Amino acid sequence: MNECDPGRDRDRDRARCEAALEGFFEVAQSWEFELALGLCLLERNVVGPGWRRPGAGLAVRVGRDERSGLWDAVGDDGTSRLRETAETADEATAMVQEAFGVKGWRPQPPPPPGWQRFTLIHNPVDGGTGGGDPRYAAVRARPPRGCLADDVEGRFALRCERPGGRLLDAVADTCAEVRREHGLLMTDLGIEKLWEWSADGPDGWGAEIVGQLLLMAAERGPKVGYSVADMARLLRTAAGAEGA
Repeated sequence: MNECDPGRDRDRDRARCEAALEGFFEVAQSWEFELALGLCLLERNVVGPGWRRPGAGLAVRVGRDERSGLWDAVGDDGTSRLRETAETADEATAMVQEAFGVKGWRPQPPPPPGWQRFTLIHNPVDGGTGGGDPRYAAVRARPPRGCLADDVEGRFALRCERPGGRLLDAVADTCAEVRREHGLLMTDLGIEKLWEWSADGPDGWGAEIVGQLLLMAAERGPKVGYSVADMARLLRTAAGAEGA
């Protein structure tokens, strides 16, 4: 073929162009990766582990002033920034949340002696129809004394402070009243990680986990053919307390 063949020149140019494009895409991919990594590191360095995100669009950074011992909370919703100072991290965070129109959370003081505080949720195994179900209307209007009707993640709930020598005593009495008056078996104490554990006494978190398991069994056992007596026998036999 003639060295000046225009067809050969076109093939050579096409090959050079393809090689150049391949190199361009390799560089672009590398640049894209480096950019993503850089942004990730930047976010980690700027936001850091001290940021709390209580609601969509709002970030709150909390830190303690070593000299004063007070806690500073700085809230940023992307358009404005606000700082509040308080004696505890929870209080400073709540103040910032409220300043941005988000409901602030504060830990409550312990209930008085002989009283128990807990949250009961109607969370049936079949899923139910959510907190707006009309069957909740009566209990919303007349909740048990010491309880307030609420919704927890779309489920009907009762936030209660009731008399009881132990937590499960108060839970049992409240569940019995709700079932008797409104025909609802409350099935949940709001425990999400049932496999976790804390041996913190008959009124603590561990007791709430035990109560959650028992309420779940009370609903689910009859659905598969086991009566309450059957389940009570299982507990007595398995625990070696048949005569108790």
